[in-house]
Amino acid sequence: MADIRADLAENLDEAEWEWLIPHVQRDSVLVVANELDLLDVGVALASDNVPSVQHWISEQLIQKPSQNQLSDWNGDRQRRFNTLIVQPFVLVQEPAS
Repeated sequence: MADIRADLAENLDEAEWEWLIPHVQRDSVLVVANELDLLDVGVALASDNVPSVQHWISEQLIQKPSQNQLSDWNGDRQRRFNTLIVQPFVLVQEPAS
């Protein structure tokens, strides 16, 4: 488990919305709520921690981007996100303002 966390920590990054659009078109972007730690979510996904992931989905803490979010983000293509790739998904989180 520690290895997964260490490997994923190396993949934590920041990306502009413009760079994420192709991943949205492939339906592989998941938006992670700010109250969750991006790395915790990545580890849970990578290690098939189904109970945690299902709980977060049911609480709407992890979800596909909404049409409203996509519209907002398309209007500001330089908007930055914290990102973590956990194949086949790209987890994104808006930095806390």
